[in-house]
Amino acid sequence: MSISRFLTAALVLSSAATTFAQAPAAGPQVSSSMVLFGNAKNNVVKSADQIPADLWNWRPTPKVRTFGELFAHIADGQYEFCGAALEGKPVDKGIEKTAKSKAEVVAALTQAFAYCEAGYKKMTESSAAETVTFFGRPMTRISIMDFNAAHTMEHYGNLVTYMRLKDMVPPSSKQ
Repeated sequence: MSISRFLTAALVLSSAATTFAQAPAAGPQVSSSMVLFGNAKNNVVKSADQIPADLWNWRPTPKVRTFGELFAHIADGQYEFCGAALEGKPVDKGIEKTAKSKAEVVAALTQAFAYCEAGYKKMTESSAAETVTFFGRPMTRISIMDFNAAHTMEHYGNLVTYMRLKDMVPPSSKQ
């Protein structure tokens, strides 16, 4: 293993340990989910910080979202997924339709991530295992939270591609 890969692995494990240390007195199911969410959140937040305002409305092709629309979509997703897990129904904030400037979207994204983090702090192993209806089927609250992390990382993948097209190194690739 190269030294850079070793250091990257150590950083990821250190980040995970920090997330676990900050976790509530929850068991491994909730704590593990928090790590997934934390990694996804950190990649997106660092990406938003890295994208200059003059590229906020850039899109690689006419049929895909702009940088700004991707970040706004991710913010909306936090409310939709975490709302379903925590309140039993998705919360519609319409951020992608209303927030346009980098400042507006980053503020909304910060609030959206805080909404999910607050939910994790209240979640217990027992409540995590409860089922609610999501997309027409019963799912555990924690599986919806994990679905949120997966959805966030799916769109982080879009951001990585956009950043690479603009000769930028995405946060997860920096050493």
